[in-house]
Amino acid sequence: MPFARVYPMYVQKVERKGRTVDRIICWLTGYTWQEVQQHLAQGSDLTTFFAQAPAINPNRILIKGVVCGVRVEDITDPFMQNVRYLDKLIDELAKGKPIEKILRS
Repeated sequence: MPFARVYPMYVQKVERKGRTVDRIICWLTGYTWQEVQQHLAQGSDLTTFFAQAPAINPNRILIKGVVCGVRVEDITDPFMQNVRYLDKLIDELAKGKPIEKILRS
């Protein structure tokens, strides 16, 4: 699935709370915001987006919880786990959780 297809759903989910997804995506992947925008413009799929991520954040393992009925810490496929980590971060942002807690600072 193209990242550009999922991205608007993330944005829509958090805009209701007056927040943006930029910092979350960059924190998780290590991309700059300009690099994220390039992936959006190129139509990169999620596999490519995560495979080319310059520095997946090592603190992502601190992300715990359930997304779509599955505990993110129990997912064994690294790609799918990264996708669900991002889903979980977006969910937390949409629920109004402070950014410092979301980024596991």
